[in-house]
Amino acid sequence: MNLPLEPSVVAAATPATGVTLKHLWLPALGQAFVKLDPRQLRRSPVMLVVAITAVATTVLCLLPDSGVSAGVGAQLALWLWFTVLFANFAEALAEGRGRARADSLRSGSQGLMARRRTTSGAMETVPAGSLRIGDLVRVEVGEMIPADGEVVEGIAAVDEAAITGESAPVIRESGGDRSAVTGNTRLVSDWLLVRVTSNPGESTVDRMIALVEGARRQKTPNEIALDSLLIGLTLIFIIVVATLQPFARFSGGELPLIYLMALLVTLIPTTIGGLLSAIGIAGMDRLVRLNVIAKSGRAVEAAGDVQVLLLDKTGTITFGNRRCTALIAAPGIAKAALEDGAAYASLADTTAEGKSVLQFVGRDLSGATGGTSVPFTAETRLSGLDLGTTRYRKGAVDAVLGFIGSQRSELPSALAREIDRIAQQGGTPLLVSQDNRLLGAIELTDVVKPGIRERFAALRALGIRTVMVTGDNPLTAAAIAAQAGVDDMIAEATPQKKLERIRLEQDQGRLVAMCGDGANDAPALAQADVGVAMNEGTQAAREAANMVDLDSDPTKLLDVVRVGKELLVTRGALTTFSVANDVAKYFAILPALFAGVYPSLNLLNVMHLATPQSAILSAIVFNALIIIVLVPLALRGVKVQARSAAHLLRRNLLIYGVGGLIVPFVGIKLIDLTLTGLGLV
Repeated sequence: MNLPLEPSVVAAATPATGVTLKHLWLPALGQAFVKLDPRQLRRSPVMLVVAITAVATTVLCLLPDSGVSAGVGAQLALWLWFTVLFANFAEALAEGRGRARADSLRSGSQGLMARRRTTSGAMETVPAGSLRIGDLVRVEVGEMIPADGEVVEGIAAVDEAAITGESAPVIRESGGDRSAVTGNTRLVSDWLLVRVTSNPGESTVDRMIALVEGARRQKTPNEIALDSLLIGLTLIFIIVVATLQPFARFSGGELPLIYLMALLVTLIPTTIGGLLSAIGIAGMDRLVRLNVIAKSGRAVEAAGDVQVLLLDKTGTITFGNRRCTALIAAPGIAKAALEDGAAYASLADTTAEGKSVLQFVGRDLSGATGGTSVPFTAETRLSGLDLGTTRYRKGAVDAVLGFIGSQRSELPSALAREIDRIAQQGGTPLLVSQDNRLLGAIELTDVVKPGIRERFAALRALGIRTVMVTGDNPLTAAAIAAQAGVDDMIAEATPQKKLERIRLEQDQGRLVAMCGDGANDAPALAQADVGVAMNEGTQAAREAANMVDLDSDPTKLLDVVRVGKELLVTRGALTTFSVANDVAKYFAILPALFAGVYPSLNLLNVMHLATPQSAILSAIVFNALIIIVLVPLALRGVKVQARSAAHLLRRNLLIYGVGGLIVPFVGIKLIDLTLTGLGLV
């Protein structure tokens, strides 16, 4: 019985479009103030210290005897607040890039109803949010699939545009490797009976929303380690600053407390502390823009350190559809006779290979009506047509030879050489026969994707070794591997072979990534450090992997590695810049701060800043502005070049290390000239 559903059930979610940074600035500014809440600031210990310092400086400005002029004190307090707000703004901007898509995904699931089968076999209409793992739901044409699940009955075309942005429907059916369906996608034909495989809050849509918003993003191990380092440095500098006043008094001097507050902010690594969260959120956002869902940030970082990639040949390295590219006639056989025989034998072959033979030959077969078709099957590996007493057959070499009662050793030498050549070049040879006579061979070729060789070369330059996995025989596999430019291959691959290869690489200390879609890939996906499952694949594969590609494009694994490396390189580059940046700021503020107590420190005033007040204020202003300047880089990420790890390290040290030393000298000096020119100090 078909139960009517609410109109919202058949309404498709609309993907977010046209969202750019300029549309996010105003909302991010508002969020920057919201994030001043100490409960949110505590996630960034460095910024929490800056905020506490800003509060203390503001209070000191209101006291009658703070040791500095009211104007300078107010400016210092204002720029300390700006430092916190700019860091909050960077994080809010990174989060905001995914909010439009998250809102779209939410709107698609609001009010969604489901037709659930009861234990008695009847159907009841319930809210989609009440579905649990194991429930059976029926989805009709035009309706939204209410939850992630696996097809147990039926075959239908599914529009996944709300999730992937792709408008072309995909086929989902029970059994095989294309049985998984995603919630909030819409049926455009037929019907499906779906077994729910996720509880509320655990679906693909829920994970996408959490990732793009960054609200529930867990810090990765590298982020936690870097946070620990920043906390340690901050504690050290708090102790250092706290001991400066006693030393100054011992020398007969006095340091204004506001200046000590400013010194603390310039000493601690505020640049990376303010941008660290934005870098992580932006990295996950770039992954979501690839339509890849990561179950943890650890997987993304592991992708950046991957040293070995296992890739399926079919659909990844090659297009996957073998096509007829040549016909080779046997000795004494006319080309026209071979073409007719190949065409007749392919009439009942509904596979892509069989259709390609008909397209290649281009024969008018209207006279073939009335014959007996012999459909292609995996068991016989033959197809054909019986016209009266004449029998045409086409199929695998051994299958055709067996049909005509011949042996491979009895093949004409010229034809045998052509068959070996086709196999050695990565093609698939077929034979064509008429009755007990061989007419010739068909060459099927699985074409290597253009540009794949260059992509593998770029990965090799990054120190990543590629391994092609295929079920082909070793000769065919070797030919494709050489053409594609992979480093190694696994021919006649089985699930056990894949698992053994991954364990071997890991035992040698390497991080391994692989992609797969079938239930037989699940053990290897679970074993790999980075396992990418195809969304159209089986539920077992999706559960075993730590990433899911919504587009079901195996080549996406190469882009996932690039995003992981960009995340690691960006964090490393900005950390290098931040540390070098602080060194330069020390030369600006320390001589100015202690010149009155230790006049000999004037020798370190290499920037020749106008006054102690302008030096301290210039350093604080630069400290705040540099965060804003680096926000685009933190969101975009540092592009990874096809170079070795040693080259990338040298490049980072040169650009972000040396740059981090030079830029503050120039920036602080320009700010000092501006402040003194405007009479602000």
